[in-house]
Amino acid sequence: MSSKPDSDKTDNTPTSSPGPLSIILSVLSAFFGVQSEKNRARDFQHGRPIHYILVGLIMTLLLILGVLIAVKLALRSAGV
Repeated sequence: MSSKPDSDKTDNTPTSSPGPLSIILSVLSAFFGVQSEKNRARDFQHGRPIHYILVGLIMTLLLILGVLIAVKLALRSAGV
């Protein structure tokens, strides 16, 4: 067998869990489908699923609320 150095174990990803801003940015990029593979791997390796689920639900509710407000404003300005 060859003695190959353990270059696979020198990973540049952080070992701590992602912070709140990182979770929010990760969920936003997932909403738009532009999340990088590196960030996705970090989220699955170091993040807790409940954090991403809660942020995703809150952002979904905010999106729905924003659409409802925009529709009400559009209808009000149209005189309906």
